[in-house]
Amino acid sequence: MGYNHISIFERESILLGTLQGLSIAKIAKSLSRSKSTISRELKRNSDNGEYSPIIADNKYKLRRKNCKMEKMLSDKTLCDFVADKFLNHQWSPEEISGRVKAETGDGKLSYHTIYRGIKDGIFDKYRREDGRLKASRKLRHRGKKRHKNGMNDDKRGSFEIDYGIGQRPVEAEERERIGDWEADTVLGKKGGVCFTTLTDRKSRFLICRKTKKKTKEEVNKEILEALKNEPCFSITPDRGKEFSGYRELSKKLGVKFYFPLPHQPWQRGTNENTNGLLREYFPKGEDVANWTDEEINDKIKELNLRPRKCLNWRTPYEVYYGVRLHLAC
Repeated sequence: MGYNHISIFERESILLGTLQGLSIAKIAKSLSRSKSTISRELKRNSDNGEYSPIIADNKYKLRRKNCKMEKMLSDKTLCDFVADKFLNHQWSPEEISGRVKAETGDGKLSYHTIYRGIKDGIFDKYRREDGRLKASRKLRHRGKKRHKNGMNDDKRGSFEIDYGIGQRPVEAEERERIGDWEADTVLGKKGGVCFTTLTDRKSRFLICRKTKKKTKEEVNKEILEALKNEPCFSITPDRGKEFSGYRELSKKLGVKFYFPLPHQPWQRGTNENTNGLLREYFPKGEDVANWTDEEINDKIKELNLRPRKCLNWRTPYEVYYGVRLHLAC
């Protein structure tokens, strides 16, 4: 539509037309406007039967200012909810928006709105640990360094494998069942305590165990303990030497291990992505030994209760255990 608001010049022409005794139809024709537009203008902006272009224009500007939609994040309850999930529980803007829509059916809160709020500094006041840091620093991706060419040579050694990832069962490949795991280790302080992580391919459910040393003996011990009472049909680990004792573990668990090609972490992207989320709670270089088992379990539980887009905004916990939780405001 080519509709434009009435200008101050047109308002002066309307005044001139009324002073000359012209009909509304003639005034409208001279301005190429409809009769209803001129009639409505005179009715809305006249005082005691007198019409002033300046007063009419000021009334228009005031109405224009007040007719704007109120920003969604001006609702304190909603703003507090978004701030809590974003700053204290590491939910991304898209996870917050998607979960609210999935749980309440209300899709008005878009992740674009939350990103704009972050950019505008709405959530900066919620930062407690350091008021100088902006809330945008809590976004997961803040720019990552990349290795230069020639820096990806594998110096960890190698070991013989029995099955490649191409031999993995179709059920595991298509994420058709619970119990197909991807495994890796996440190092804290170099040479110190690390995490052994297991991520279920279908539900993205994470099991994480604090491991004394990054050795095959310790890793085997933690995986055996972690999967003792869990469904397990296959395991796809990293090619690190800490998994070189997989044959012994395979016999005890009664499952096969399927290894990806070297330098292709995307072949087990479920676990790689989950490890990236884990880093939000346990930054690289931080000594894992300083965290108690209870504190670690609390963070893992929190991570398993984060809604995922790939799960239609359900949480890994809900998919893994087949339950439904109330998490949105």
